[in-house]
Amino acid sequence: MKISDIKTYPINVGFGSQLVVKVETNKGIYGYGTSGLSGRELAVIGAIEHFKTSLIGKDPNNIGAIWQDLYRGQYFEGGRVLTAAISAIDIALHDIKGKKLGVPVYELLGGKQRDYIDCFASLRFTSKEELFTRAKILIAEGWNVLRLAPAEYEQDSHATFEPRASIVKIANWVSELRKEIGSAPTIGIDYHHRLSVAETVSFIQRMPAGTLDFIEEPIRDEKPNAYETLRKMIDIPFAIGEEFASKWQFLPYLEKGLTQFARVDVCNVGGLTEAMKVAAIAEAHYIDLMPHNPLGPICTAASIHMAAACPNFNWLEEINTPAEQAGTNSPDFYPIQPILEGARYLLPTTPGLGVEFNEELALNHKFVPVETPRLKRKDGSYTNW
Repeated sequence: MKISDIKTYPINVGFGSQLVVKVETNKGIYGYGTSGLSGRELAVIGAIEHFKTSLIGKDPNNIGAIWQDLYRGQYFEGGRVLTAAISAIDIALHDIKGKKLGVPVYELLGGKQRDYIDCFASLRFTSKEELFTRAKILIAEGWNVLRLAPAEYEQDSHATFEPRASIVKIANWVSELRKEIGSAPTIGIDYHHRLSVAETVSFIQRMPAGTLDFIEEPIRDEKPNAYETLRKMIDIPFAIGEEFASKWQFLPYLEKGLTQFARVDVCNVGGLTEAMKVAAIAEAHYIDLMPHNPLGPICTAASIHMAAACPNFNWLEEINTPAEQAGTNSPDFYPIQPILEGARYLLPTTPGLGVEFNEELALNHKFVPVETPRLKRKDGSYTNW
């Protein structure tokens, strides 16, 4: 069996964009993958076009060797664009091999270690009323892990975000929410790199102990030393890693205990091949996986198979919940996909990933690149989204 072609399908789904990659073989078996570099799908397509010339004619069963070839096959190895492309190809190769052998992908990763995959609900809100209403809907539906995602800015090209004003407001709302829903539900918050070290400390100090169970990426993650400083000043568990594009980026955060939850994104880190290595390093340091999963059914399926095979999995991110139908799992584009049952996914039993994609619809779809909001402070300076 040889790789005969690689096709790319950029699509708009819900409020975002996705890039589906199909690897075809001369035996009629094909596999689907997806990249995680949201908003830069055209750059990833360019990388895949570069990779295609070296991939045609290769045996798709040699997944590890292909990964090494793609990563090492240029002088300027690594980086988020290249590893997003490698991720999509790697996931598709696992899909092919699972189909060829007639087994789910988790059987290729060591076999299942659990019967279902627990999820946490990603809960976006712009007001206190929206936060409380959505949280109560989720808890009533059996979701006991809430990851709060404040979005108190206008969805336009130049939205305004003032960190100090935000932390005062959000700290009060979350403190009141904890009193409202009690101590049993797990509550985390994702500040999406929008704060400084000092602002993060101020935010945490404004809430009673026990209000939050974790905080996700309050500051940017390029410099681990900044998180070392932050760790000395607050005692809330961290969830970090959705932007990391290799095991090497994860390494200082895992070795130094700078994160308690590894937010590995299988579609950015280098596919299932690299994600399983990150999982093993995390396990050796008693750190659980909390995979990043905002990209649609292929990312969800790949994350489910990884989570099934890892002993140190905790929760999988889910944005299509009873409180927020984000639309990333469109049945028009994905007629076969993982089915959410309450707050969990049951493990698939079909060969490969267990996802099918409507290529004809994608070919007739006019793709429009999606840009993330550009946040500014009131003084006109840029800040993080």
